[in-house]
Amino acid sequence: METKLLRIAELARSEPKMKFTSLAHLLNEQSLTQCHHELPNKKATGINGTTKEQYSDSLEENIADLVSRLKSKSYRPVPVRRMYIPKLNSNKMRPLGIPEHEDKIVQKGITKILNAIYENDFLDCSFGFRPNRNCHDALKILNQYIEKRAVSYVVDVDIKGFFDNVDHKWMMEFLKLRITDPNLLRIISRFLKGGYMEEGKKYKTDNGTPQGGVISPILANVYLHYVLDLWFEKVVRKQCKGQAFIVRYADDFVCCFQNKSEAHQFFHSLKARLKKFNLEIAEDKTKIIPFGRFAEKNAKRDGTGKPDTFDFLGFTHYCGISKHGKFRVKRKTSRRKVQGKLRETKEWLKNNRNKDIHMIMDRFKRSLIGYYNYYGITDNTQTVNNFKAKIEYLLFKWLNRRSQRKSFTWDKFRLFLNKYPLPSPRIKVNIYDLRKEISYIL
Repeated sequence: METKLLRIAELARSEPKMKFTSLAHLLNEQSLTQCHHELPNKKATGINGTTKEQYSDSLEENIADLVSRLKSKSYRPVPVRRMYIPKLNSNKMRPLGIPEHEDKIVQKGITKILNAIYENDFLDCSFGFRPNRNCHDALKILNQYIEKRAVSYVVDVDIKGFFDNVDHKWMMEFLKLRITDPNLLRIISRFLKGGYMEEGKKYKTDNGTPQGGVISPILANVYLHYVLDLWFEKVVRKQCKGQAFIVRYADDFVCCFQNKSEAHQFFHSLKARLKKFNLEIAEDKTKIIPFGRFAEKNAKRDGTGKPDTFDFLGFTHYCGISKHGKFRVKRKTSRRKVQGKLRETKEWLKNNRNKDIHMIMDRFKRSLIGYYNYYGITDNTQTVNNFKAKIEYLLFKWLNRRSQRKSFTWDKFRLFLNKYPLPSPRIKVNIYDLRKEISYIL
């Protein structure tokens, strides 16, 4: 399959308007077996509870039966299992839709096909769920735009419930611009309309692509490629007299403008644009702010205090200066993310404090390393240090509740940490280090 996918990618690159007529045959025994092996182990299961390990017990027969149903057009994905996870710093819950393992296999195969076609179409402003791109790359490019280009205003946008409101009709119309294979389109449509099960009852899905599905990220990127990215590039930027930029990671994006009037015009146009495609802005989470090299001087002149800040990809961005007195965009872990992680840690300790101490400390080592790998970024040293200190305090507090008697004084706890040391905070990401895979964007 890989050779054929490379050929599809070459055709998509050389023929930007080409429509692919025959793709579903790529979902054969060999490719779907490979997709099965590539899926992670021990993931949440769908409504039938079939695990990857269980599916593997009769893998050859299962895959043969699956391919037979795909060829005869009788394959239908089962409804996803609706489950909920807590939203960060909120009493609300985020719905997820967990497919059956067999449906994950098919979604994985289709995702590979769609990636081969659309990776060549997607614009440079898009960073989410794409090969050789990540959150840090998006932050680095945004940093360069604000520091090196004529940016004076930032439009920080939040789309309300994006994944729940993707319009199925528009989604299929967008796919048909590149794909005319009716068999592949039929399968994708069945995934979109497959419904979900909750407490034993089946519900229809008239809109949305459920978070939790393997195929959802690429479908989200296709949708926003046509709804947002192309529109910004072909319409918005051409209408602006000043400079304008957009950086998007999945449904999270920030727009930068040189001129105030054009930032406001974009904001009003965006609401109408999104409405056309069944989407809307979360008004309480969307704002236009003065931001950039002149923001602090203008704020002092106008008597408005410090320039406002904005959050993007878990970081609060604020105007600062370098040690040489030059303007710098600085960032720190957003308060919302810090509080959410601490609340999550507290709950875990509350429920697991009596478990084996080696297991507890090993879990915290791994958790902190992951935290440093993401949040250990230029200018964020103090916030990361403070976070580790708060984690240590939570450990001290909850490990002292393992029995009726206090286990630790602070001095004893320090000796305990000498025996079970936690990793020290480190800055892992240099915001100015642009990898060659993204440096061409500038």
